Amino acid sequence: MFPNLNQPAQRPRRSPYNSASRTTAAQIVTMFKHFKFRVFFLLTVGLLAGCGEVEDTRPGQPVKQRQMAFKEIVKSFEPMGVMLRKGTWDAEKFQRMADALATKRDAPWAHFGPDTDYPPSKSTPEVWKQPEQFEKDKKAFLASIDALLTAAQTKDKAQIEKAYDAVHDACKTCHKQFKER
Repeated sequence: MFPNLNQPAQRPRRSPYNSASRTTAAQIVTMFKHFKFRVFFLLTVGLLAGCGEVEDTRPGQPVKQRQMAFKEIVKSFEPMGVMLRKGTWDAEKFQRMADALATKRDAPWAHFGPDTDYPPSKSTPEVWKQPEQFEKDKKAFLASIDALLTAAQTKDKAQIEKAYDAVHDACKTCHKQFKER
């Protein structure tokens, strides 16, 4: 009979016949927009999940082999630069790293065959259009590694830094023209 003031007020139940419970056209449009976004988002995620680096499926996988060989060169070369820049100079350790670099320097070149300009190659077509220039840059790279190896044997940090910079410059020169960015 009298309302109990100690209990919270109850809301009236909505009836399917009550106009307040009906979905309006604006609400339907909003729900549809959210649905379209969700579908678009899920399709995009699904498509991107299928994307990845193109696999080298040719016999012997020459592109993959040369990419791995260059990565090994970088793994030997970068720690040398860190040692020179960070001031953690150790002539004996640098000599060992220079020796390791020298053993890896010839690995990628055999994998630049005439039919190896296909994905996932990051080489530009200029490698095959300008073989003389490519060979010249390759020889400059190899000569700079020889100079670095010779400098490392002297244990003179100033001389080694110059030789290291020459190797770095040889890499940049070749990459500028013959590697896609």
